[in-house]
Amino acid sequence: MTTDTSRTVPGKHRDEVERLRAHVCVLHTELTRWNLVTWTSGNVSARVPGADLMVIKPSGVSYEDLSPEDMVVCDLDGRVVEGRHKPSSDTAAHAHVYRARPDVGGVAHTHSPYATAWAARGEAIPCVITAMADEFGGDIPVGPFALIGGDDIGRGVVATLDGHRSPAVLMRGHGVFTVGGSAKAAVKAAVMCEDVAHTIHIARQGGPLERLPQEHIDALHDRYQNVYGQ
Repeated sequence: MTTDTSRTVPGKHRDEVERLRAHVCVLHTELTRWNLVTWTSGNVSARVPGADLMVIKPSGVSYEDLSPEDMVVCDLDGRVVEGRHKPSSDTAAHAHVYRARPDVGGVAHTHSPYATAWAARGEAIPCVITAMADEFGGDIPVGPFALIGGDDIGRGVVATLDGHRSPAVLMRGHGVFTVGGSAKAAVKAAVMCEDVAHTIHIARQGGPLERLPQEHIDALHDRYQNVYGQ
């Protein structure tokens, strides 16, 4: 573990860091609740607004043992600024996404079974149902295979999502990475990704699927993003 001893959490960001530690800890219970992870796999991070910092899950700690104090604060080069554990092995990937995408406030990574099965095939999930058009604005794309540990995964995520409305990418032979304006939005995208991956897998057992017309996808996505809800 590399700790950036030259940096500490600035006092003006202390309250927000502690809030995000608690929030990110709670969001990890959503990964287990929706059966998106097994054992200690998977992770969620959140950008600290106004600071070049993020809060991320520690590496290899059981979900039932996680507490807000276990969440690790890193800078956007992936160096530990504050924490009693090593950060997730995907920290460099998360950090790269934040550096490349200022609009992203949260990142989630899962190995959810149906979506990961599509990733294992290296196959995009086609937009054949309205729920996909709503949430993803089209197909869920496939990113390149990349080894864990460096920022290659993050580079693949950013490059694959460029030009896509989807907040989710299936990293080939690995699993799901999702982004959002907040950590909660990234987790929601991971939940929805697994849901549509499951549904469309079942549908495909009955024969070929027909993608929704692009004009319908565009209309559904616009309605869901700009009109739906409160």
